[in-house]
Amino acid sequence: MAEPPGRIVLLNGVPRAGKSSIAAAIQASFPGVWMNLGLDNFKAMTPQRYQPGIGLRPGGEAPDLEPLVVTLYLAMYESIAAHSRRGVNVVADVDHHDGFSVPRGILPACARVLTGLPAYFIGVHCPIEVVMARRQATWGRSYAEDGSIPRPVLLFQELVHIPGVYDLEVDTSVMSPEASAEAIRVRIDAGPAPTALQRLAAT
Repeated sequence: MAEPPGRIVLLNGVPRAGKSSIAAAIQASFPGVWMNLGLDNFKAMTPQRYQPGIGLRPGGEAPDLEPLVVTLYLAMYESIAAHSRRGVNVVADVDHHDGFSVPRGILPACARVLTGLPAYFIGVHCPIEVVMARRQATWGRSYAEDGSIPRPVLLFQELVHIPGVYDLEVDTSVMSPEASAEAIRVRIDAGPAPTALQRLAAT
């Protein structure tokens, strides 16, 4: 008898929204094996000369790198799909945007890679003032020299949740990583089957 596919949880949100903490909570509390195959791990594997690679910020900062970013995103999703088909559950942090020098359509293309697999697309929301406070706590700096919010941070906040098609949304300014993970577990267990990626794949 064929192994049933592993479940997939994709956490989409801006940097510092708390995706990695939710992923860790899922790995710690969900039954079965959950591999973290998200953006942060793939970015860490990328050679220095191609950084930030898959983590390229919106704003068209590196047009020459964008074709590689498309390839890396598709490769990441193909790896996620391969694990699922082997019966392994996957959680992955992503921050999808199409704020490149030209539209790249990465999200719909990646959604098509997961066709037929039980993949849940989760919107991880966080107000920009909380994001800025977390950046300050992590790096000791968050605002530009003139006191403004850096343009890439604003662009992430503007673009990451377009078009906003999700199976579930959480707000990490009012929910802990554990509470967010539990909401996701309830969504998976209670149903209905996920449809967000199917809808995105059709765009």
